[in-house]
This record gives sequence, structure tokens and C-alpha cells, in this order.
Amino acid sequence: MKLNERGLLVVLSGPSGVGKGTVRKALFDLEGHDLVYSTSMTTRPQREGEVEGSDYYFVSHEEFERRIKDDAFLEWAEFVGHYYGTPKDKVDAHLQEGREVVLEIEVQGALQVREKAPEGVFIFVAPPNKESLYRRLLRRGTETGDTIQKRMDKAEREFPLAHKYDYIVVNDEVTNAADRVLAIIRAEHARTERSIHKYNQLLEVGKHE
Repeated sequence: MKLNERGLLVVLSGPSGVGKGTVRKALFDLEGHDLVYSTSMTTRPQREGEVEGSDYYFVSHEEFERRIKDDAFLEWAEFVGHYYGTPKDKVDAHLQEGREVVLEIEVQGALQVREKAPEGVFIFVAPPNKESLYRRLLRRGTETGDTIQKRMDKAEREFPLAHKYDYIVVNDEVTNAADRVLAIIRAEHARTERSIHKYNQLLEVGKHE
């Protein structure tokens, strides 16, 4: 009998450009875990190197709005004219299988998930400083100066929301940040409130053997 039958929902979140995707990829490159990535859906254009169904599910505005009406998202948000969301059915299916599901989403979406799935583990990925965040956005080379400034303004509003998360991980160096996230997942999986019910059942089984 496993102590934890249902999987663990892990939410990696933080300001745009902080390196959430890079940390998530480094996390999955580590050994000794059973993680599955929950691919988000978006209406923004596909960037060079991104893979459909792996990085995102790319859909039209009309398709996304139809799914909103069908309550098909665990969370969704709109920013700079594009929608982003997490398909609810795919996440729940993985959790039922006992997998550890990792969501990589914006702050607005993470707070929505917090209300619907308070049992999840919420990790705020932060930059070492604001200047490094600006440099990361600039290095992308995919957005105008005006859009970058909008993202920086949004980040200024999101930094104070870090207290709503369970953990803060500073992305000073990608490998170090990924190691910290994996350590958090391992510790959370063993928390008493997540496993005490099954543990008590194990004790009861032991009495009759």
C-alpha cells in the first residue's frame, strides 16, 4: 500500500521572463522523480523552437473562448492580447494516476489555482533582482520595447504577491533553482497531512498480520 496514491500538484509561477520554463526544463532533466508536465494552452503565436503539445497547445481565440464557456480550464488569464490556460481534464487524469503534475503558469493563473486546489504546492520563482529580469526579457528578442515595459510593469505588481505562495525560489542559477524545487517536492510529498491517513491504514493492517 502506497502512502500517497493521488499525485501532487506543483505550481511553478512568477513574473514573465523570470525563467520559469528554463527552471522547469532543468527540473525534468534531474534524476529520481516521477514528474509530468502539464502543457498549457495559449493563443499567442508559436515561437521558434517551441513544440506543439510540448511547450504549449496553440489554438485560436475562438477555440479558447469556447473552452472558457465550457469551464474546461483549471485557470486561465489574458495578457498582451493573448489567452493562457491550463486544461482541467489533463491535470486531473495525471493526478489520479499518482503522478506529480507540474504547472508552469503566470501569477494571475496561479492564484486562481490556489482557490480551486489549495492542496497544491505553490512555488514563486523570483529573479535575483529587477535588472536581471529586464535583461532576460531583452535577450528573448521576440518583443518590442513597449511590450517589455508592460511586462516589467506587470512584474512590479506581482512581486508583492509572493507571500501567497508556499515557497520562494530565486533563479540565480538554473541548476541550483531546479535542485531547490525538487527538494521541495520530495519534502512536500512526505508531509504528514498528505500521508497520515494511509499511514494509519498501514498500522491497522500490521495489527492483523
